[in-house]
Amino acid sequence: MNDPVNSPAHYTQGSYEVIDIIQGSMSEEAFRGYLLGNMAKYLMRCQYKHQDGGIQDLQKLIWYANKFMEEQGAHESL
Repeated sequence: MNDPVNSPAHYTQGSYEVIDIIQGSMSEEAFRGYLLGNMAKYLMRCQYKHQDGGIQDLQKLIWYANKFMEEQGAHESL
């Protein structure tokens, strides 16, 4: 089943998810910055992009916020 927020089909072609490849190509600090940038992107366009009142983009914002907190927690526990 396609989940456009947590695991979009167009991001899971092949063996690796795109987010994992992006993370592997960056330092921890750069990756957290990437996550923050995506959070801002989804917040700023949520009311314009979808006909669902912005719900899908807000769900994506939450996904990136959770990933950021996960990464921040992993970094702080080192």
